[in-house]
Amino acid sequence: QVQLVESGGGLVQAGGSLRLSCAASGRTFSDYAMGWFRQAPGKEREFVAGILKRGGTYYAASVKGRFTISRDNAKNTVYLQMSSLKPEDTAVYYCAAGLRVVPSTTGSDFDSWGQGAQVTVSS
Repeated sequence: QVQLVESGGGLVQAGGSLRLSCAASGRTFSDYAMGWFRQAPGKEREFVAGILKRGGTYYAASVKGRFTISRDNAKNTVYLQMSSLKPEDTAVYYCAAGLRVVPSTTGSDFDSWGQGAQVTVSS
């Protein structure tokens, strides 16, 4: 498994931007597909965005056009750039790593998880 540590969470006003980072260690980062998930209070965890080993990306409908996932294999890091943030984006955001080669929005397809980063969007 790979170890993951998120950073960059915080409080932002609606309409603002925030960038999350997830640093990986322990295994070959470039072998992994990466994903971002989030969980709001009282709600189930949901998929946000994913990026495959070769850079292909895919998004949940609720964030498409506002969020951008990217990866830097030289830095063993995946990013989530969030723009036009809404109060409903408030959640703990988790990055995840998996060895699947096809896009997956299912948490159980990812093998390793970070500890989470709180994102709060005020109205």
